[in-house]
Amino acid sequence: MADPTREISLEHGAGGKLSHDLLNEVFRAKYDNTYLRKASDKAVLKIGGRKVAFTTDAFVMAPARVPGCSLGELSVFGTVNDILTCGAKPLYLSSSFVIEEGFRLQELEEIAADMASAARRCNVKIVTGDTKVVERGKADGAFVVTSGIGEVMRGVSVSGSNAKVGDKVIVSGSVGRHGAAVLIARGEYGLSANIRSDCAPLSSLVVPMLKKLGNRVHVLRDPTRGGLATTLNEIATESRVCVEIDERSIPIDESVRAACELLGIDPLYMACEGVMALLVDPAVEQSALIGLRRRGARESASIGTVTSSPKGKVLMTTSVGGKRYVGMLRGMSLPRIC
Repeated sequence: MADPTREISLEHGAGGKLSHDLLNEVFRAKYDNTYLRKASDKAVLKIGGRKVAFTTDAFVMAPARVPGCSLGELSVFGTVNDILTCGAKPLYLSSSFVIEEGFRLQELEEIAADMASAARRCNVKIVTGDTKVVERGKADGAFVVTSGIGEVMRGVSVSGSNAKVGDKVIVSGSVGRHGAAVLIARGEYGLSANIRSDCAPLSSLVVPMLKKLGNRVHVLRDPTRGGLATTLNEIATESRVCVEIDERSIPIDESVRAACELLGIDPLYMACEGVMALLVDPAVEQSALIGLRRRGARESASIGTVTSSPKGKVLMTTSVGGKRYVGMLRGMSLPRIC
């Protein structure tokens, strides 16, 4: 039984250490099954002779529109990207809303229009959903929950538990832009910077790469809440390996780096919404990079290697040549970003 005095804090929703503790102590403990042990918000299911990817996510971005991203776009692209990181082609989405009494109908229409446009861009259909309205002051506007399904591509097997010693770690673009864009848009810190969210679907990058490289791509992840650092820690833990990265190789926009330095935030913990981290067989490292860059991901970079120990850890060579461990997000760099 849980301690009756313990309460949920905002940090439990930040995607870091407390989020994982909550998942393990409450949900995995109660729902325990083989699928849930492998992932948190996505699963690959066997239905008949096919493998189907299934995922669900809730989206609560404040403000609901920032440069490069809106809540409606995020709720579609985020779920589509989760399906893609299962090695699957996205097919269908559901859409559910929790709406606060007094929320303006025009704003709801704008969210729905953005979702429809995003779905067309991803070539998926929103086929079902639900709506709930709660009393004024109980929901802070509107929350969106989307679920999605897709068919796993033949010859593909990607999972956070598939990392192998020697694998190369690649990111498809500069990290931290979404979190930084939301931070600047809130105007709470008096900062001004030209930062656009990277919010985008990853279909044009993932599908061609998987068709070409197949099961030589071992892990695909989109580093959202908790950022790249937390995502790499998840992979290291699930695969029982060490992920070694080089700080000098990680692409970070100068404007993002400057904003983070001013506020004392590590950009490796800032959310991305249009970047993927992938671990590939070293024999296809250059092929993966060339393919990504040809399809528009010009900032793609190889940033590290998987080693055997210390297991479950991320070790970074710093810009001055030293080494340090990079842990999961602790605390909450920025609430309600995705």
